[in-house]
Amino acid sequence: MLFMMQQPQSGKPSMEEYAFVLDFLPYGKSADVKKEPLAQVIGELHFTLLEVVPKTGAQLAVGERIYIGKGEREKVDHIKGRIAFADLTGAAKAELEHAIRAIIDSREKDFVQFFNKCGPITIRLHQLELLPGIGKKHMLDIISERERKPFESFKDLSERVKLLPDPRKLLTERVLEELKGEGKYYILTKPPFSPRQH
Repeated sequence: MLFMMQQPQSGKPSMEEYAFVLDFLPYGKSADVKKEPLAQVIGELHFTLLEVVPKTGAQLAVGERIYIGKGEREKVDHIKGRIAFADLTGAAKAELEHAIRAIIDSREKDFVQFFNKCGPITIRLHQLELLPGIGKKHMLDIISERERKPFESFKDLSERVKLLPDPRKLLTERVLEELKGEGKYYILTKPPFSPRQH
């Protein structure tokens, strides 16, 4: 069974509650017929790319963590909808890697659990091998070490698996790949948004 990062540690499936601002467009996008302030954001739980409309007079800063859940929102009026990577502005694309890394750092325990729990996808392919820079040797080393004792942190993982690239970098690169729709499997994000889904 695939270990999916769609679940928070509580195990309850959930919608995005918090997001990081990738770009704030106080006058909206030039192509939009209805001119209204707009922000492009990335969700903290599923890395969902969204456009949100801020409340009248609200200013959003790039990199700011904002509440977008179902309760009373301080700065967001409503969520306009999910968008694809291709719909991001140049500024949002430039901020994306930094935001993904910030999310991974804030949810380190969840991502360490990915290394502790993930399993094979097919007879020949393991989820670990989907991370850039992880081949059979690293995969076998990680599995062997986690069977001996579960990993407790990224530092623990790096110290116990020799020559392993930085786990944060591996995860960030994989999330970017998945958001761009470049892979067949989606282990850290939801499958990419397509306008046909609307």
